[in-house]
Amino acid sequence: MIFDPPLVAATLIRRYKRFLFDAVLEDGREIAGFCANTGSMRGLTTPGSRIYLSQHDSPNRKYRYAFEMIEAEGTLVGVNTALPNRLAQEAIRLGLVSDLLHYEKIRTEQRYGENSRIDLLLSAPDRVDCYVEIKNVHFVRQTGLAEFPDSVTTRGAKHLNEMAKLVASGTRAVMLYVIQRPDCEALAISADLDPAYGRAFTAAVAQGVEAYAVKCSVTPEGIAPVRGVPVRLTV
Repeated sequence: MIFDPPLVAATLIRRYKRFLFDAVLEDGREIAGFCANTGSMRGLTTPGSRIYLSQHDSPNRKYRYAFEMIEAEGTLVGVNTALPNRLAQEAIRLGLVSDLLHYEKIRTEQRYGENSRIDLLLSAPDRVDCYVEIKNVHFVRQTGLAEFPDSVTTRGAKHLNEMAKLVASGTRAVMLYVIQRPDCEALAISADLDPAYGRAFTAAVAQGVEAYAVKCSVTPEGIAPVRGVPVRLTV
């Protein structure tokens, strides 16, 4: 996806109350903005970091600026969790995710399980339906290795359990991890940070849930999926 209008560079002062941040623009103005990320953003909230913001002039928005990416450890990292669903659909259409390209129809936000919505539901006349759950990834502790999750995610474990039930019912279920940074060559499950998610992932894979990861190029001009990377299935 291309950012239009172009992103604005700034210096991060702080991120707070999960959805808010303060920053200083290059012209010296201090602004408050919206951060579309409910996670911990572990390692991606260091004050003084160079960040990039999108601009929104809609009168319905309280904040004009939104936090899109941050420079961390010499690379740009996307933090907007509203983007991975779009990036995942692009990755599927580019053939970067197993054989998912061969499904004819993609539907979004379909109900399934116990009061849950699946991110993507793929269908084709001659194939069983494929349910795709998308997770945003931007956490790194070891060079070249992306990890998920970066904090406890009860909701994530619930989704894994429900997807395992889908497979048992005869449909196909896929976990797709979208890595919004270009410096990773594999993805692992950080079971030390969330043991329950680690157990749920192991059980789901054993029952036939598939797991794939795609890394993205990230620049101030845009973010795009570029290549699939292996997922370490042993937790």
